[in-house]
Parts: sequence; C-alpha cells; structure tokens
Amino acid sequence: MNDKLLLLGDQAIALGAIDAGITGVYAYPGTPSTEITEYIQERVASGGRTIHCRWCTNEKTAMEAALGVSYVGRRALVCMKHVGMNVAADAFVNSAMTGVGGGLVVVAADDPSMHSSQNEQDSRFYGKFAFVPIFEPSSQQEAYQMTVEAFDLSERVGLPVLMRITTRMAHSRAIVAPGVSRGENALSMPRNPADWVLLPVNARRRYRELLDLQPRLEQMSEETSVYTGGPDHSMGIIACGIGYNYVMENLPGEPIYPVLKIDRYPLPVERLRAMAAECGSLLVVEDGQPFVEEQLRGILPSACRVEGRLSGRLPRVGELNPDNVRLALGLAPAECGDVSELVAPRPPALCNGCGHRDVYNAMNEVLKDFPASKVFSDIGCYTLGALPPLRAIDSCVDMGASITMAKGASDAGLFPALAVIGDSTFTHSGITGLLDAVNSRSPITVVISDNLTTAMTGGQDSAGTGRLEAICQGVGVEPEHIRVVVPLPKNMEQIRTTLREEIAYRGVSVIIPRRECIQTLKRKHK
Repeated sequence: MNDKLLLLGDQAIALGAIDAGITGVYAYPGTPSTEITEYIQERVASGGRTIHCRWCTNEKTAMEAALGVSYVGRRALVCMKHVGMNVAADAFVNSAMTGVGGGLVVVAADDPSMHSSQNEQDSRFYGKFAFVPIFEPSSQQEAYQMTVEAFDLSERVGLPVLMRITTRMAHSRAIVAPGVSRGENALSMPRNPADWVLLPVNARRRYRELLDLQPRLEQMSEETSVYTGGPDHSMGIIACGIGYNYVMENLPGEPIYPVLKIDRYPLPVERLRAMAAECGSLLVVEDGQPFVEEQLRGILPSACRVEGRLSGRLPRVGELNPDNVRLALGLAPAECGDVSELVAPRPPALCNGCGHRDVYNAMNEVLKDFPASKVFSDIGCYTLGALPPLRAIDSCVDMGASITMAKGASDAGLFPALAVIGDSTFTHSGITGLLDAVNSRSPITVVISDNLTTAMTGGQDSAGTGRLEAICQGVGVEPEHIRVVVPLPKNMEQIRTTLREEIAYRGVSVIIPRRECIQTLKRKHK
C-alpha cells in the first residue's frame, strides 16, 4: 500500500499498527484516543484482514488482554487517554517486569488544556516510572512510522513501548505515506516462562535485568536524536514531540539557534550535556508537564540555565501553541493576535431530548424535600447535569467514584446519598463500588442512567447493555430494589414515585432509567 492518505494522528497510529501486523487492538473509548480503535474497526469492517477490535470494559482489562496476546508471541496495540493510564497502571508497570513476547505498544493520548478531561496528566512519567522506552511523534508521518518501529523495538528489547501523543497530534490531519504491510506473527511461547510468574524470586531477577537494560535504551536515544546546528549559541532549544512543530513553524528554514529534537525516551543524556556546554541557556519546549525540564536540572551542571514551563518562559498550564512558543523564542507576537478573544465561548449542554434531562428533572423535584441530600455523579454525558439550568449533581472525580463516594458520605452520616452513573461507566469501574455498598448494607440510592451506549465518546458499544439488572442482582442487590423506568416527560410521576420509595429504603437500591441515546438513535434512523 503506497497511496498517500490524509489522516488524523490517531488514524496514522492505527494504520501503522495494522501495517506492523497486529493481532488485536484493545481499548476503552476516551477522547482524544478513540479514533485509533475506530479506524481499525472501519478497516476490518470494509474487508481488511481479521483483527480483534472489540471495545474492552476498561483500560486495565485492555492492557491485560493485550499482554495475553504478547505472551503467545503476537503483536497487540493498547489505546487509552491519559487518565486511563491510571486504571491500567498495575498491569502496565508489571508488563515491564514480565517483559513481552510479541510486540506490545501502549498509546496514551494526553489532553493538555483539559478539553475533555479532569486533569493535565503527562503520561511520560508512567514510562519513566516503569523503565520502558517512550516514543513521542511530532507529525502524523512520524506517528505512522514510529508505531511500526515501536513494535519492532518492543520485540528487540523485550519490553512494552509507550507512545505518548497529545490532543493536537491526535486530532489534526496531515498527509501520510504508508509503507509495506506485514502479516501477523506466528504463535510462539515464552522463552523463559518464569519471567511471567512475578513471584518475588523472579521479580527481583527481572528488576535487575530491567535496570541493566537502561543504558542500551539510552544509547538508542543518543543514536536517533536529531540535532540541527544554528549560528546563535546564546540559546539552545530542546523540542519534544509536537513542540518541535511549533518551534520550526516560528524558525522556518535553517533555525538561528541549535535545536535538539526529542522524540524518544530515556533522554539522550550525553547529547544534552554536549549541547549545554556550547549554549548559553536551554529552552525546553514540551507539551504537558515539565518532564524533560525537571530531569535536566538534575542531569546538567547547576550553572546551566534551563528554562521552560517551570521557569515561566512558557505557560505552566494549558497546551502549547505556535503563539506562546513564539513569545518564548523572543520573537514579536504574531500579527493576528489572540484569536480566542474573537470566539464566543459555547459551554456544552445535554442534547435536546436526552433521557438524562428527564432523570435530573425528576431528581431535582424529589430532592426539594431533602435539603441535606447530595448527588455524587460520575464521568459521562450526564456530568453536564452540574451546569445550569439543571445544577443536579455535587461531584465528579473519576470513573466509578460516584457509588463509593455516596457510600462514604452515607458512612459518615449523610442522608440521603445518591449516586448517578452511566451504563458504560458502571461496568468500567462501578461494579466493585456497588459490591462494597451491598456488603455494608449502605442506605444509598444508585441511579444507573442507561442510554445503551458509550455516548460521551461517540456511541461505542457499552459492555453492560442488556445485563445491568443481572449484574446488580449478582453482586447482591435485592431484586425488588432494582427498578427500571423509562425517562420520558410522560413518565415523570412514576420516576418521582420510584425515587421516593427507594430513598426511603434503608439499604442499597438501584434505579435504571433506560432510553437509547438520542444521537445513536438518529444515526440508526439514517
């Protein structure tokens, strides 16, 4: 396949994984990573080769399933947004201890500026923490090529490879020239089966081996880093990932300052020390947190001035862009000025006709009789119930926190305590919280707002569709306190009555308002 394609960064990674011969992609949908799996699904549906590409229940199950593929010698891709790395962390960190058989690449899509996230977490710290190689492409073409290379490197060094991208890389388009596509690996079993059994005796040996591998990984970074000289050595620029694009956009042609492009980690320490010796100061241009800048302050002599996000030369929060990089380079502001001032803000809102609206309207009516009540919510479309005019929820922390926070508040004496969670979020990480509540006989009311899909990220399949009542009963909720309602204006009285009855019950009750997402329903009608 040699035709050039116009691809999102996500799609370039997906195509690279296909051409690298993956057996499966394992993921839970989360912006800005969702389109990687969707692209592979579309290619398979249009007659491409067979690749396992069903959505997983959460990021931990995705990581573990991919590790199973790797165990038998085949290649697997794992995709998630940055907060998903927290969910997958146990399996991810331990995968460096077991090592891999077939190539294993984990894509973490970070979201600086929090366009659709709770924090500005930088996933490069996870790669450093686990002692695994990290790739960070600066363009869509690199995203494609580095994905293929990451699988090869994974098998060569026997470790998973973390590929870190950001929102702008994931969701911007550019021309990509694909290479040759290869087939799947043959099945093969581990050369040393003991590596996969992390008893202390094996884990201690593997940890020493993992540390012994680090100089080799660092040398690879030395050999592949790209250095461009410049006549003015008063400042050297260290540009990471997409930050390299912003630097070169402002310094077209031959840059006036030396530029070291960082696209993989661990850092090329000797190259950095040589650059520091010849430059008056160093400016670190990296999207996310000051990951490189902090390390340089320990690697380089104290006399070397390192600037970036920590020093205030670049903004400490939010994503980079060509304009703030331009100012950090000491150039005059762009003539167009700050275009964000010309755009009126448009806060998100629940869709007209959304069943979540009817649920919140009913709750607001009922809870007028309980002024001390609190509603603990979760991650999903229904989180928008915090905004006017509904103002129906009091918390949103992380996936699955609604039920356990309601339980904790109830343990502390709050009554009534309600939890609102979506169907996909419930199966992602709410089931264990419900089991805790059942075991404690906590007097909480759990509302699983079931729109039969993972709506917030575009309508992907939900793992619990058709099974929610059975799951709740299976963890111990009494059948008579598992209630299903249809959230429509004509059913408001029934919904209010159900809420009142279950709030009055001094144990765990579950109410399931069920109506298909208005957006997926529209697509079906089309």
